[in-house]
Amino acid sequence: MKFYTLKTLPEWFLDLKARFINDFITDNRWKFLWNGLGVTLKITAGALVLGVLLGFLVAAIRATHDKTGKLKVLNFLCKIYLTVIRGTPVVVQLLITYFVIMAPLGVDEIIVAICAFGVNSGAYVAEIVRAGIMSVDNGQFEAGRSLGFNYAQTMWYVILPQAFKNILPALCNEFIVLLKETSVSGYVALKDLTKGGDIIRGRTFDAFLPLIAVALIYLVIVMILTKLVSILERRLRNSEH
Repeated sequence: MKFYTLKTLPEWFLDLKARFINDFITDNRWKFLWNGLGVTLKITAGALVLGVLLGFLVAAIRATHDKTGKLKVLNFLCKIYLTVIRGTPVVVQLLITYFVIMAPLGVDEIIVAICAFGVNSGAYVAEIVRAGIMSVDNGQFEAGRSLGFNYAQTMWYVILPQAFKNILPALCNEFIVLLKETSVSGYVALKDLTKGGDIIRGRTFDAFLPLIAVALIYLVIVMILTKLVSILERRLRNSEH
């Protein structure tokens, strides 16, 4: 490993410039990161939609059981789902989804990743949504029933809008976590952002710049999402005044 001193800083910059050109410019290797970013965003968006739909469904079943005592079998199945998904690593779930369930069927790797991450995210979304539903005062249920709504209509028109407003910041933070979790997609031969940096490292034998570039891209995306969440939280607080 080559070491530099203050006297050799110019040499260090020249070496860094040469490494940058070799890592990203030569043979258009920057495209590995660009294409990988596109794959990462596709997986995140697809898993986000699946996770929200699954999470709201599971939350509605569990909240209904908690409030009415009905749907015992479905609630039991939902509890098994939550226990298994939250109790096992996401990378193991991804490998099982690919090699055990979907690979024999010839399913595209991106679809596999969307299903795996969506099912994983759905477990966490479900508990966030359920907490939001349970936080709404029971008087709101009574108010909905007094308007002539049945249970499902009361949940849809009265409870869920209030719960959604309360849990929106937590949901947005879950989406940020989901984005970062997709970095293990390379385990199923997907050329996502992290894998793109790894491909560059394998071709140039230089780990520093490719991995730093990957980390910075994730950091910038997360900072943008965090800023949007903070703006959203501020608008929600202002709307309550």
